[in-house]
Amino acid sequence: MTALTDMLADWMPGQRWFGGKGREWASVSEDGFFLDQSDPALSVHRVRVGYTDGHTETYLVPLSWRSAPAEDLASAFVGAVPGSHGENYAYDAMRDRDATVPWLTHLVAASTVGPMHFHPAGVAYIPEGLPGDVISTEQSNTSLVYGETAILKLFRRLEPGLNPDVEILDALRRTENKHIAPLLGHIEIDDADPAEQPATVAMLQAFVPNASDGWRLATSSVRDLYAEGDLHADEVGGDFAGESERLGEATASVHADLARVLPTEPADRDWYTAVAAQMTERLEAALAVVPDLAEHADGLRALYAAVAGTDEPVLRQRVHGDLHLGQVLRTTNGWIVLDFEGEPARPLAARRETDTPLRDVAGMLRSFDYAARHMLVEQPDDPQRAYRAQEWAERNRTAFCAGYSAAAPDLTLSSESALLRAFEADKAVYECVYEARNRPHWLMIPLSSLSRLTSGD
Repeated sequence: MTALTDMLADWMPGQRWFGGKGREWASVSEDGFFLDQSDPALSVHRVRVGYTDGHTETYLVPLSWRSAPAEDLASAFVGAVPGSHGENYAYDAMRDRDATVPWLTHLVAASTVGPMHFHPAGVAYIPEGLPGDVISTEQSNTSLVYGETAILKLFRRLEPGLNPDVEILDALRRTENKHIAPLLGHIEIDDADPAEQPATVAMLQAFVPNASDGWRLATSSVRDLYAEGDLHADEVGGDFAGESERLGEATASVHADLARVLPTEPADRDWYTAVAAQMTERLEAALAVVPDLAEHADGLRALYAAVAGTDEPVLRQRVHGDLHLGQVLRTTNGWIVLDFEGEPARPLAARRETDTPLRDVAGMLRSFDYAARHMLVEQPDDPQRAYRAQEWAERNRTAFCAGYSAAAPDLTLSSESALLRAFEADKAVYECVYEARNRPHWLMIPLSSLSRLTSGD
């Protein structure tokens, strides 16, 4: 390995967006090019990590380069490599404001730089010349906000093919749906194999200023409820049910427009069987990671078997794929739905397949459960707080379903739906694995939900 590859191999495992934590590396390689050679210079690298289990992942790493250490960028320091005139100091270019301008400059110019191609959407103003400020809360991607006009999302893990976030927002441009933030452009990079499709590197989207994300609003409502020991969820000043209902309406509106502008197809028996098999496969893999799942395993298998035999009619269409309260924003004009890329851990091809809107509904129902119960982690043995959490979750789940059903009468949301219950359970199994690996003290949240789902409550 070169000094640069060594440096990246040391630095990447500590980054939030790196998905290979805990896996043993077998190999690492990189190829890169300069996107801008001013001061600081900006280079872009594709880093390929091979694991001992035989899988390979490719990550995009932009670096800014300086001839001397930058004290104000100490937290973004990646490492130093020897050059012809001394050490060259590399920084995470997404956290170096001086290195963030070229992205939009090239997008406005529709440039091609090496293997990278810039595609403006041609529908709105792009704030060329402004530096971007990094959003520090993201996990699988990295985003830069340019003033109050645009946000650039860099997709860290690369796969051949158009990212669903770009594909869906581009299609929704034709609908003028008020519940999305318009696409302003996207960036692609050619694959090393000319037979493969280019990978989506980044997308530029209209920024939504003065907005609050759904998770913060919902959890604030829960805190208000916990603070009022003698009031019910519908009596507290911070009651969230009205917003939950409007969010259901917004979700249904987006689903309806997706069905109009992108392909749909009726589900056949093979689809139900495949969905059930995938859920069962994920469960079996999760049992090896989360032993506590064992007590729910038989109930979950029965839920998934019911999916294989259900006769619920499903019109398959494109959906969000990873909908939860952290993916929606409340503005003065209503709710905005963000991040249509689906679950980043799933293969891109799978995220672009048609599905049922019930998957998104289940994701949001799980999110209401999380919002209600996240503070129980601090006091897990408080029965009064547990009761109030359940009350808040039920009230807001019901309100969301009511809003959705009013806007989409053709899709009935019922607790009797084998599909909806199974999608909720499948999501909770996914959450169990995530919490076991990242926040073990939160594992109680999805586990308690599985008790409800498998008991039929």
